[in-house]
Amino acid sequence: MLALASQSISFAGPAAAPSMKVSPQMLFGAKAPAAKKAPAFAYGLPGNFNALGGSELNFDPAGFLEGKSELEVNRYREAELTHGRVGMLASLGFLVQEKFHPLFSGDGGPAIDQIPALPVWLWAVMAGGIGLAESKRISIAFRELDGTKLKAETALKPGYTPGDLGFDPFGLAPEDPEEFKLMQEKELAHARLAMIAAAGFLAQEAVTKATWGTAYGLPDF
Repeated sequence: MLALASQSISFAGPAAAPSMKVSPQMLFGAKAPAAKKAPAFAYGLPGNFNALGGSELNFDPAGFLEGKSELEVNRYREAELTHGRVGMLASLGFLVQEKFHPLFSGDGGPAIDQIPALPVWLWAVMAGGIGLAESKRISIAFRELDGTKLKAETALKPGYTPGDLGFDPFGLAPEDPEEFKLMQEKELAHARLAMIAAAGFLAQEAVTKATWGTAYGLPDF
């Protein structure tokens, strides 16, 4: 009997313990890592304020910002601000220079007709001024090219704030960060409107062949 019992025990072998998978969190009591928070729209840059509703706009219907790094988004903002500032100057020029142009002779009329009639020396002055301004902006905002690849690792310098060229001769920039951000919002709102306005001026003059004042019954403008 004892022999039979011992044989049955020897053939049965040890009982297999149930397999259990224990995670390190369970062993050491650590919490699971939190999910990575998605970056704010346009990485928190100003210009996302809805002036009509007072909330965030998050307007990117074409998906330009999808999958872009912060430096790439900053480059887009730099381009937007540059074109917007030119648009503000252009809109003001359409309102003023068609009748007031002391730097060269002219008899008024649409700006689109006056531009080709500008004297050569004025073209040279304008080209030189634009070139100096752009070279200064590039030296402040953009990285130097690699001498062998003729290409920079990123377009803008890391840490550069889009549009911040240090040009504030009248000291208008507020020192308070919240007030400065509000001023950036205002500049972007005016810049975007000015780009649309300048395009509208060009289209109106191309169609009507007259100044905006003449087109609206105000020939003195």
